[in-house]
Amino acid sequence: MKNTVLILFLLIIISCKGPEPRRAVKKSSGNVIKESVLRNKKLLAEEEKLFQQIIKEDTIHTYTHSAVGSWYYYNKQNKESNYTCQPNDLVTLTYTVLSTKNDTIYSYKEIDTLKYKVDLQELFPGLRHSVKLLKENETATFLYPSSLGYGYHGDTKKIGVNVPLKVVLSILEIKKEIN
Repeated sequence: MKNTVLILFLLIIISCKGPEPRRAVKKSSGNVIKESVLRNKKLLAEEEKLFQQIIKEDTIHTYTHSAVGSWYYYNKQNKESNYTCQPNDLVTLTYTVLSTKNDTIYSYKEIDTLKYKVDLQELFPGLRHSVKLLKENETATFLYPSSLGYGYHGDTKKIGVNVPLKVVLSILEIKKEIN
């Protein structure tokens, strides 16, 4: 009997090890990220090629390339002012969203006039940057790659996945932020 109790006691002690961590079944090699980067570079190159074609066919306007990757031309320029929007300024603006084939996606009437606190409210990335390029009473037409538009999510309404956009933006008023 003593031997049986001793054997049971030893079995209980031996079987009470701490939990062992599970080993990874599959190790990630980073290929997903590399593939995503390559896919995004290819998409951007295709959109840039489209923009170059649009610019080439548009012999009326002179396009400027912005620092963030959009292209634009002025429809109406204000040469009397030098002031462009700064962070915290309150800007009154309107804009129309078009496809690269000039089909209206959202008209300025649908969007309505916006009051935008620069860098403190949400706009899609390209528009947020473009507001800072224009002065009061200026209008410009911008070409945005999908990465500066609504990206791979779209807007879940009218703008699909990875859609480059054309936007006509008008700055109606700039109220400087008072310190």
